[in-house]
Amino acid sequence: MSARVAIVVGAGGELGRATAQKLATGGFTVVAVDRNAEGLKELPDGIRSEVGDAADPAVAKVLVDRIAAEVGPPEVLVNTLGTYGLGDALDATPEDLRLMIDVNAGAALWLTQAVAPYMRDRGTGVIVHVASKPGLEPTPGMAAYGVSKAALVHLTRVLDLELRPLGIRVNAIAPDILDTAKNRPYLSPELMAHAVSPEAAADAIAFLVSDAAAPISGAIVPTYGP
Repeated sequence: MSARVAIVVGAGGELGRATAQKLATGGFTVVAVDRNAEGLKELPDGIRSEVGDAADPAVAKVLVDRIAAEVGPPEVLVNTLGTYGLGDALDATPEDLRLMIDVNAGAALWLTQAVAPYMRDRGTGVIVHVASKPGLEPTPGMAAYGVSKAALVHLTRVLDLELRPLGIRVNAIAPDILDTAKNRPYLSPELMAHAVSPEAAADAIAFLVSDAAAPISGAIVPTYGP
């Protein structure tokens, strides 16, 4: 096993799986986490899987503590968790907003709280979250989603200010449209022509994790595609 442990959360989805494979190829010992056990089965041998809902703060801490004890303290956290929903601001319900905030912003906070002590003790660490273009630029028709991703963008910048003095870098990528099996049935060919593959987005994440990105912290990197 490598001494460099990376936790990839949301690894049951296409972006998470691509990221887990990319980091494993790059020499990390990767632990893939998702609440969807079936999605984790698509990962190649050599990548350890853990099933759990990291949007639950208690579960996030238990998962990270177990990984640290059994595999090693994490040097890298990549959080690709996210949920999506359409809806105008005037039609948004408390349930809509709560779900979007809990998954898109809350999970990022709970996971960061869980891994930060291990990174602080090592004096180094890298955290990458996945934001989105509507979190940077107001977009009609997805109010609750956009607000939750904007919260994640702001959280990433706050975490950078608080954790950078401890040697921990925190960044995010911000895709617009990802070319995934889940998205293709709902989006027009014109929109899909500008979509970014999960593998290309994973390349951006792998760069932010790498030593080549050592000067970069607090960045929200647009990954919008052509």
